Amino acid sequence: MGEFPLYFGLGREHILDYVNGYDHILFVLALCAVYLVRDWKKILILVTAFTVGHSITLALATLNIISVNSQLIEFLIPLTILITAVSNLFKNEANIDSRNIQVNYFFALFFGLIHGMGFSNYLRAILGKSHQILTPLLAFNLGLEFGQIIVVTFFLAISYILVDWLKASRRDWKMVLSSAIAGIALILMKDRLF
Repeated sequence: MGEFPLYFGLGREHILDYVNGYDHILFVLALCAVYLVRDWKKILILVTAFTVGHSITLALATLNIISVNSQLIEFLIPLTILITAVSNLFKNEANIDSRNIQVNYFFALFFGLIHGMGFSNYLRAILGKSHQILTPLLAFNLGLEFGQIIVVTFFLAISYILVDWLKASRRDWKMVLSSAIAGIALILMKDRLF
């Protein structure tokens, strides 16, 4: 198997691993919770901003340019999920379609920086002492983006069925999803703190 497909698969599986990677799935869902199918371009920008942030710190940490305590990162990851989910609870549906929502792009980028450090030890172990990380990093991050698009597609299908087809309230859908994600994030924070 070539290097590119191997790392692409690792990136895809990193986001789709609902047993070990559910924190990343929760974060992507928290990012998307306020959006509907018609907002797919905004969602694509959000997950791409997250991938860019993830890529930057993953590269820096893998090259040992930055080093952060892994226990701190393991705590900060659910904290980013909690902040994102709780902020959704206070977003007015009337403002979701406005330009103010673009602040989410910066949050996704910033929180992606934190999430990228969480996977760097594993990727560093796989790469070993190799200094040729451009292709593996590119492949991994493209796989990550592909995995996120799969998660988003699944989310949008459920959102479409509930909100557009079954006529559930957009507000209720956002509140229930964001509250559930916030609750899970609190449990993750407690588990990782203690």
